[in-house]
Amino acid sequence: MTTTSAPPLLAGTPERARFTAVLRAEWTKFRTVRGWVIAPIMAAVLCVVFTFLVANGTHTDFCTGTGNCTAGHAFVPTGPKGQAVADSYYTLGRQLTGDGTITTQVTSLTGVTSTAPTDVAPSQAQQTRPGVPAWAKAGILLRPSTRQGSAYAAVMVTGGHGDRFQYNYSHDDAGRPGPVSAGSPHWLRLTRTGDTLTGYDSTNGTTWTRTGTAHLTGLPATVYAGLFVTSPVSFQTSASGSRTLATATFDHTVIDGSATPSAWHGQSIGAGEQDFYPTLRAGSYHRAGGSLVVSGSGDIAPAIVQGLLGADTASSSLPFGLTVALIVLIVVATMFVTAEYRRGLIRITFAAMPGRRRVLAAKAVVIGAVAFVIAAVAAAAAVALGEHILRANGAYVFPAGALTVVRIVAGAAALAAVTAVAVLAVGTITRKSAAAVAGGIVVFVLPSIIGSISSGGVVQWLYRLTPAAGLSMLQALPRSAQVDYPYTFANGYYPLAPWAGFGVLAAWAALALGIAAVLLRRRDA
Repeated sequence: MTTTSAPPLLAGTPERARFTAVLRAEWTKFRTVRGWVIAPIMAAVLCVVFTFLVANGTHTDFCTGTGNCTAGHAFVPTGPKGQAVADSYYTLGRQLTGDGTITTQVTSLTGVTSTAPTDVAPSQAQQTRPGVPAWAKAGILLRPSTRQGSAYAAVMVTGGHGDRFQYNYSHDDAGRPGPVSAGSPHWLRLTRTGDTLTGYDSTNGTTWTRTGTAHLTGLPATVYAGLFVTSPVSFQTSASGSRTLATATFDHTVIDGSATPSAWHGQSIGAGEQDFYPTLRAGSYHRAGGSLVVSGSGDIAPAIVQGLLGADTASSSLPFGLTVALIVLIVVATMFVTAEYRRGLIRITFAAMPGRRRVLAAKAVVIGAVAFVIAAVAAAAAVALGEHILRANGAYVFPAGALTVVRIVAGAAALAAVTAVAVLAVGTITRKSAAAVAGGIVVFVLPSIIGSISSGGVVQWLYRLTPAAGLSMLQALPRSAQVDYPYTFANGYYPLAPWAGFGVLAAWAALALGIAAVLLRRRDA
């Protein structure tokens, strides 16, 4: 191995120019050692190969070989942004042309919960007990059509979260708090003005408070508008959840605008056997005096319940391939600094470049940038290939929006970059290749391997406190405050949110760099 040293820097050289010169020298060192250039490329290849092997080992009959999951299997709707959504409810409505306003008074919201878990057939889950889930919903809905996954806006009362204004599955604004009762009814109003939909609530039907506004671009002149009721799976008494059904009573329902003159038309949306979301039974409605009593089951929200689908994700095959790549990058990052110590060339480097911490920073930038680029290319190829193989093998791949895929790819790259920088710091601390490689693998790789084969509380702690938390950047399944669900590792969810997990990894890297910087300054080369 040969290394290149830069001439001594002049004392009067500006600080930025000094660091640029050191950075250029460290990059020259890296690119002139053939093994250091070839190894990262091999890491990328291994990442793709092992991702392919994991994906190719998954064979199911959930979907057809072309990835079509609608024939004989559960249909999973996708929302306006391509995300998987739950869209099951009962609705009672009409066609509305042009601008208009729908007003109603909700005087009660009750419900029942199945005593059987969701993993039994709906026909076996009809025995129930009273209970209303916190996210049971009843209110006014407006959307271009009743096609599952289409855009919408709704103002509603809920079982435990007060009044809400929600639209397009992921947007949620709070209104008046408190439950609905005969003594405390909630008035709701939804107004359309062009593409703008505004929700209001009221205590008396006279004084209104705006709860939220949505702009549904491209809303057609004629839309569907009406009442709706839905009730999600409850996880209060069963780990696999229990189906529920909610019933709401509506009074004083009025549509102001050009609505179809025909009678109200009721229909169940997404309540068939082939819909992926577990519903207790199809909804219904009847009149009770001047009131409309509507029952419904399901949910209108982000689809997060992977366990109910047995689904894979765009990144589910990536962690193993990325782990293999990280081991190679750990060796390269270690050698980038320990090779100079082993041959005694580090003294020449420090003599030519005063400011040892500046040298460490330059090395960190170089190895971090190399790891980032290599991992980004590998992750992009691995995600696309893994998804293709999973679909070809009959697996259902949980839809992920474009921003989620970008975050996964960028997250994998950032994870590799920070890990490489951290291991560079470990190499600086130990000054021994074998010790640094072993330490890097034990601290930055081993926890993720243990976590992948463990269960229970061990996994929670590993993915919260160790560098394995950084793998949460690969999380493809969404979390939603609108859905009560056990977001456990067994169900496909990391304990921490993506950026929180990355923050844990970054903290470990910062700690290693800090120790390396202190030792580098205090001890002899």
